[in-house]
Amino acid sequence: MGQPDLVVVGRVAKAHGILGELAVDVRTDTPQVRFALGATLTARPRDGAQHTLTVSAARHHAGRLLVRFTEVPDRDAAEALRGALLLASLADLPPIEDPDEFYDHQLEGLRAELMDGTLVGTVREIAHGAGGETLVIDRDGTEVLVPFVRQIVPTVDVAGGRVVLDPPEGLIE
Repeated sequence: MGQPDLVVVGRVAKAHGILGELAVDVRTDTPQVRFALGATLTARPRDGAQHTLTVSAARHHAGRLLVRFTEVPDRDAAEALRGALLLASLADLPPIEDPDEFYDHQLEGLRAELMDGTLVGTVREIAHGAGGETLVIDRDGTEVLVPFVRQIVPTVDVAGGRVVLDPPEGLIE
């Protein structure tokens, strides 16, 4: 992502209305903290520039979070942020109590290997969908999608830099 001290907490899907409100696809388990009134985030649009934004309002609507930022006064400014990643400081992340839960950034970059140690590739990102999370693994330039469930990913060893896969036949090929 460029800066190791920042983590993705959302992505701007589109502008909403004429007053600069943004429809955001949330990528954090703590949206009430990340998008709280006065919280600051870094926006990284597709052009790679970075902008600091301050939350002035947030509300849920149709499965997304609608967010207003002090620095986004109108629809034109909101449209310019379409597709932008919203990033927050890693230092502000609350600790995870559950040993079976992980932040996306902890998994990205881990080696993915089979039960016998055969290298499959590297975890590039975690895709969040209605059906759950999916590991997106880079296998020599090819994208492999692996459901992030205990039956298929029985071991996550962050300290060891790896995830162990036990895929059903045909999933990896």
